[in-house]
Amino acid sequence: MAEEADTGVSLRAERKALEKAKILQRESDRRTFSLVGRVLKKPEAERSEEEAAVLLLHRETVEELCKRQVRRTVLKRKQEEVFDDADQLRNKVRQLADAVKQAKHLVVYTGAGISTAASIPDYRGPNGVWTQLQKGRTVSSSDLSKAEPTLTHMCIKMLHKEKLVKHVVSQNCDGLHLRSGLSRQALSELHGNMFIEVCTSCSPVREYVRLFDVTERTSLHRHGTGRRCNHCGGELRDTIVHFGERGTLEQPLNWKGAAEAANMADVILCLGSSLKVLKKYACLWSMNRPANRRPKLYIVNLQWTPKDDLAVLKINGKCDDVMRLLMEELSIQTPVYDRVEDPIFSLATPLLPEEDDSRTREVIAPPNGQEDSLPDCRKQVEEATAVQGGWFGRGYGKGRKKKKAS
Repeated sequence: MAEEADTGVSLRAERKALEKAKILQRESDRRTFSLVGRVLKKPEAERSEEEAAVLLLHRETVEELCKRQVRRTVLKRKQEEVFDDADQLRNKVRQLADAVKQAKHLVVYTGAGISTAASIPDYRGPNGVWTQLQKGRTVSSSDLSKAEPTLTHMCIKMLHKEKLVKHVVSQNCDGLHLRSGLSRQALSELHGNMFIEVCTSCSPVREYVRLFDVTERTSLHRHGTGRRCNHCGGELRDTIVHFGERGTLEQPLNWKGAAEAANMADVILCLGSSLKVLKKYACLWSMNRPANRRPKLYIVNLQWTPKDDLAVLKINGKCDDVMRLLMEELSIQTPVYDRVEDPIFSLATPLLPEEDDSRTREVIAPPNGQEDSLPDCRKQVEEATAVQGGWFGRGYGKGRKKKKAS
C-alpha cells in the first residue's frame, strides 16, 4: 500500500512539473515574441549589433511574425472599400447590361449591401456590425421595421416583372424584397424573414405574416415567439437562421426554389454581398460542373469577395448607383416605393385583441387613410396560409415525423 501511495505522489509531482514547464515555456515564448517584435519595428539601419544578433538567434520567431504581418496586411486590404471612377463604373454597367439582355436565366443573389441605403447596417463594411464588434465597440440596435425598400429592391422587382430576372436568392431577413412587391414564387429568403412566424405543428406548416418584427424574444437556438397558432394552438416560431446556428435549419424558406434556379442559371448577379456565407452553399455555384459550363458571375460590391477571381466582371460601386445606371441602359423605368402598394398589408394576419401584449416592437404604419381597410383579424386567422414544404425544410420535417411516430 505504501508503494502504491508513493507511486501516486510521484505521478502527481510529474504532472505538476510538466504543467509548470509548459507555463514557463509559454512565458519564455511570449517574451521572445515581444522582444523580436520591438526589434522588427525599428528600421534596419537603426538596429544595434545586439538587436541584429537577437534576430539571427530567433529566426523562426522572425519568420512567424513576418507571416502574421502579411496576413494582417492582406486582411486590411480585403476590408477596404474600393470605388470605380465614374467612367469605369459606366463602362462596367454597360457590360452588365449586355449580359442581362443576353441571359436566358438570370438569378440575383443579394446581401446586406442592398439595404444600407435604408439605414440598415451591413456586417463587414467599415461601419458594419461584425467590424464594430471586432474593434470592441458596441453596436446600437435599430428598428428594421422602419426601413423601406431601396432603389435596388425596386429595380430587382422591375427586372423580374420584365422577365429579365428569373429568381432572387437573398441572405437578408429584413423583408424588403417582399415589401417591394417582388413575387414570392421568385424569392428565396435563405435566412428567413423577420415579419413571418410559423406553426410547425400544423401540416403543412402554417405561416403568419405580421406588421412588426416577430424576433424580439428569439435568439440562438430559441425560436419561440411567445404566440400560439390560432388553428391548432401550437407554439409559433420565427423563421430566422440566427448567427452561430448550423444544421438546425437545413432548408429555410424556398431553398428548393433557390437550388433549382441556380441549377438553371446561365448568369448570376451578386449584389451587396461579401459572399463569405453564400460561398458555403455549394449547390448555388454549380461547382460540380466544368468551369466552362458554370453560370457567368457578375459581382457588385465595394469590398473583396472570395468569388472575385471567378467573376467575369467585378463592379466596385454602391448597389443603388449601379442599378440606377443599369436601368438607364436597359431603358426601364423604376417606380419609387409606395406604401399604398406594399403587399405586406394585404398579407398580414393581425393579432387578436388578447395578443396585443405579446409584442413591444413598433408596427409598420399603414398608408394614410387605409387604417380601416386592413383585413379583419378573426377572418385572417381562419385563412392563415399553409406553407407548402415548410420553412424549416427537410431537416425539420424529419424531426416532426419522429415526434409523431413516438
